[in-house]
Amino acid sequence: MSIKRLQAGPRMSQAVIHNNTVYLAGQVAIDAPGKSVTEQTKNILDRIDALLAEAGTDKTKLLSATIWLTDMRFFNEMNAVWDAWVAQGNTPARACVESNLATPDFWVEIGIVAAV
Repeated sequence: MSIKRLQAGPRMSQAVIHNNTVYLAGQVAIDAPGKSVTEQTKNILDRIDALLAEAGTDKTKLLSATIWLTDMRFFNEMNAVWDAWVAQGNTPARACVESNLATPDFWVEIGIVAAV
């Protein structure tokens, strides 16, 4: 059994690969705090693309996505960015919920599971 951890820190890893599956930590817009939901979602999806590439996979192999929004009023704005990004014909199982996030500068967080 092999487990590979990417960008591991003292509290968490940004991704963990096990049994040809990569589990991404929930991603927030590190490069766009306090910016619009559109900008935050784009930043998060860029981060996800980079982590998937580092794991040896891409968005065509998404299995599931969990999206947290601080307010469901942002649902359509986030979805406009998501719909332009997600690989048509390869859409994952997905849940979207309203929740408080770690800091008030983030309005979107996305967690991904993908095949490698």
